[in-house]
Amino acid sequence: MYKHSEHTPSAEGYYPNYSSEYQYPPNESLKMEADNTTEKASSYMSHRSAGDEELQSGVVRGLSARHIQMISLGGAIGTGLFLNSGSNIAEAGPAGALIAYCVIGFMVYCIMTCLGEMATFMPVSGSFNHYATRFVEPSLGFALGWNYWFSSVSIATELAAAATIIKFWKEVMPDAAWSTIFLLIIIFVNLLSVRIYGELEYWFALIKILIVIVFIIIAILVTAGALGEKVIGFEYWKSPGAFNNGGLGTISVLLSAGFSFQGTEIVGITAGEAKNPTKTVPRAIKNTFWRIIFFYIATIFLLGMCVPYDDPRLSSSDDSAATASFTLVFTLGGIDAGAHVINAVTLSSVLSAANSSLYTTARTLLGLARDGNAPALFAKVNRYGAPYNAVLFSSIIGFACVFVSIYSASAAFVWFLGITAVSGFISWCGIAAVHIRFRRAFIRQGRSLDELPYRAFLYPYSGLFASILCILIILGQGYVAFYPQWDVISFCTSYIGIVPFILCYVIHKAVTRKKVIRLEEVDFDTGRVTRFDIEKDAEAEADRPMWKKAISWLV
Repeated sequence: MYKHSEHTPSAEGYYPNYSSEYQYPPNESLKMEADNTTEKASSYMSHRSAGDEELQSGVVRGLSARHIQMISLGGAIGTGLFLNSGSNIAEAGPAGALIAYCVIGFMVYCIMTCLGEMATFMPVSGSFNHYATRFVEPSLGFALGWNYWFSSVSIATELAAAATIIKFWKEVMPDAAWSTIFLLIIIFVNLLSVRIYGELEYWFALIKILIVIVFIIIAILVTAGALGEKVIGFEYWKSPGAFNNGGLGTISVLLSAGFSFQGTEIVGITAGEAKNPTKTVPRAIKNTFWRIIFFYIATIFLLGMCVPYDDPRLSSSDDSAATASFTLVFTLGGIDAGAHVINAVTLSSVLSAANSSLYTTARTLLGLARDGNAPALFAKVNRYGAPYNAVLFSSIIGFACVFVSIYSASAAFVWFLGITAVSGFISWCGIAAVHIRFRRAFIRQGRSLDELPYRAFLYPYSGLFASILCILIILGQGYVAFYPQWDVISFCTSYIGIVPFILCYVIHKAVTRKKVIRLEEVDFDTGRVTRFDIEKDAEAEADRPMWKKAISWLV
């Protein structure tokens, strides 16, 4: 007979009068066992539904495995890759930028495995801010949640970038008009069923992947001399060189590289609306990491081979220069029409990233409301399962972008980047730290690690590495404000993203005076997956044809 641990869902846990010592007569044992199995399953599921009702009320699990994988990948491929890769190479040189992206890539993988362990065990709306409230203390959950919501300013980043990209062809309308049109479309999509959102993001992400693959192929041909005027090879790594600005150049790119990767944590947020979270979330984490590493690392490496870091077009402040990092390679290959295609895909990419930003911030606000850390009206969902009040409120930042872009989309982008990038690193640091606390409490309560559908990579070193590196990057990325001379504007743009988190934590702590939750009192039962869920997801995975498994690995 299977032996349950103290906290494993079992007959003893759910039936106070249950006794495993009682032996039924031989001729009645099978019948009574069948009756008990039916009764226990019914009571067990009833118990679970009552515990999850408040957390997941009205939320529809409409995202399949392919949706979640592509949403995660597509959300990360956007402004950071298309608009910042060239300036990063100009800042640190090709080798410096490549090192920065490799370091951040490994750190992101560590963070994703930490989040994946918690999200597969407890797939609820709100994700990591909810975990902070449950496993550490309410003030940390409040601060992390609102800090991540403040990153909804990335909606403004993408909309400002979209206005910049359109100017590549012609300035048809003012920036404010474009921002308004795009924002209204994004709001409309986020008010519909999550399945529609997932389907749109799937195809948007597929377009991004295809164009990056095309870029990689053309860049290889350019550097090999099949396209363009000459064989380039590693010529630009020798002259002007592989590094620029020494170690400081590489350090400064870490923040920007992190901004490029931000969006991968959406895997944890989508877990609350995933059909089979115990299987789809781990698969998305594994596959997304390798594909992001391939796309980002290959792109930075080849771009650094094709264009020297001292090329003024990489770091030009002209409104259309943001697209130069990709379109310049096509121009070098003599494919002028390709530049227009890249620009169109870049436009769809940043709009897709804005769409994902609104989705994640709205779900974060939904989780905050259901944790009691935001007004209850944000916990309401429509008949499609979309948190309509949270969507509309989160889009306020987008509307603010419309007015800011009237002044200058390019100037706004610098401030938006500073706010978004730092808040993203704070969220990542929080995820890693909360996971360490999660595992400590899990073990302290005598629970078996076999209860976890997915385990993090190299615990606790992965979480420690990620959290420490995030803190160092947050504190060190603003060195340009101190060296070679003091610059107030640089200081503000570098550290403005820290202010919301500190204020939220201090104010909530002072008002509520709630203490850190003791390890023995952490709630691991409400909202958790059950043995029934794990077995059901395993059966669904086993029934999938091999060709579907192969396709899901590729796309």
